[in-house]
Amino acid sequence: MLKVLVSDKLAREGIDILKQVAEVDVNTGLSEEELCKIIGDYEGLVIRSATTVTAKVLEAAKKLRIIGRAGVGVDNIDVPMATEKGVIVVNSPGGNTIAAAELSVAMLLALSRNIPQAYCSMTKKEWNRSKYTGKEVYTKTLGILGLGKIGQEVAKRCQAFGMKVIAFDPFIGIDAANALGVDLVEFNKCLKRSDFISLHLPKNKDTLGLINTKQFEMMKDGVRIVNCARGGIIDDAALLEALKSGKCAGAALDVYLTEPPDFTNALFDHPNVVTTPHLGASTEEAQTNVAIDVAEQIVDVFGGRSARSAVNMPALSPEVLAAVQPYLPLAEKMASLAAQTTEGRPSQISIHYSGELASIETGPITRSVIVGLLRPVLGENVNMVNAPVIAKSRGIEVIDSKTADATDFASMLTVTVKTDKGDTEIAGTLFGAKDTRVVKMGGYPMDLAPEGYMLVSLHTDKPGVIGKVGTLLGEKNINIASMHVGRKVQGKQAIMVLNVDARIPEDVLSAIAGIEGIDTAKQVQL
Repeated sequence: MLKVLVSDKLAREGIDILKQVAEVDVNTGLSEEELCKIIGDYEGLVIRSATTVTAKVLEAAKKLRIIGRAGVGVDNIDVPMATEKGVIVVNSPGGNTIAAAELSVAMLLALSRNIPQAYCSMTKKEWNRSKYTGKEVYTKTLGILGLGKIGQEVAKRCQAFGMKVIAFDPFIGIDAANALGVDLVEFNKCLKRSDFISLHLPKNKDTLGLINTKQFEMMKDGVRIVNCARGGIIDDAALLEALKSGKCAGAALDVYLTEPPDFTNALFDHPNVVTTPHLGASTEEAQTNVAIDVAEQIVDVFGGRSARSAVNMPALSPEVLAAVQPYLPLAEKMASLAAQTTEGRPSQISIHYSGELASIETGPITRSVIVGLLRPVLGENVNMVNAPVIAKSRGIEVIDSKTADATDFASMLTVTVKTDKGDTEIAGTLFGAKDTRVVKMGGYPMDLAPEGYMLVSLHTDKPGVIGKVGTLLGEKNINIASMHVGRKVQGKQAIMVLNVDARIPEDVLSAIAGIEGIDTAKQVQL
């Protein structure tokens, strides 16, 4: 039975879902060394922010197929190494969206009205109304860095307070921002124009230390900044200096470069800094939502289905996933057929989508094609996650193209494999929802189901050749399930594809290749 390790605290609802398909072990607080010792027994791993999945852990994870991060950020996972190892990494980008957005707005209001400081004063039985005079957010400009799901929810809430919202995000369209009533601006302009700044960016090589002394110098005097995204995006030393000089009137921090943080950091002693212990996703609803989300994705992957929020694969909406799912087995089988019948070293694989197929998201289909090409040679270690990486590492160029024009079929997928000995082209389509068909091989018209054991041969188009092959197979008690023959010109070279009920022994295959008129004979298993 499949086994899943839950190495951080996870809501019971998520564990119950996992138990439907796997044996689940909950073992929290593991060190890297302890995790390395046991991870080799598991096909699945569920973590939150406490567990770090390093390259060393992944090297030890011989069976691991999927890592589920119950939350958004995956900076505690070595995603490139996971991809190289063929391990799918999924997260829950929507499960804690509302929780994180609400905390960001709460921190902004706490910052503007000095609520934590005033509370602490009251606990000391002090009455200091004038000391904690705040700043209204009404009519002020909020600059959002990162207008993703959380940033968008923050924008909506702050607009309700009468704030003007501007944002910097190079990966969102102007139309989408306009629909939210948010003005998209350049990074520097966002800093210069904002009274309040809220961060909603991932932590990576481009964002680490993004807000430093130079950026604070651009900001308005008295700017207030909120970081409920990831620690390290704001340089601590630069923030402290801005606070001391008054350039920054206050900062609200929920995340830190290391967690737990170094409490000797002077920021924790500054009177204008509001701090919380990474509470962005810490609501009962969010904890349940993210647990259910990643558990369902793990169940889907174990069941041979696609994950909806894979970090190292294209994320697809349910609608798009439903559209591409039927084509995935067709794509893999077509490429596998090409791989098993093509001579030479592959240098390029071209995938062309035509007709209705050209209008949908085809990334997963392309990945399935690459898997089909590589797996017959490299084995089961090739999968939808690492296939593009392996192809690139082997110098195989992958080219996608599309045309909306339909040919003989409403949708058609064409795969062309280029090698140092020539090209092989295979075209296929779907008849109905699940009936996969190859309709062309090497330019020859076909109508065959790519499945099971197949004999593919090129031969001279003359009487008796096909009959001799059938006779030989019959003598060896190998039953022919179906036969497909294609030719371009009468009397010239033709192709024959036989679906057979059992594997053809090598000596029988050699005998077929020796029949007069047979040019090539190859066995395929799909």
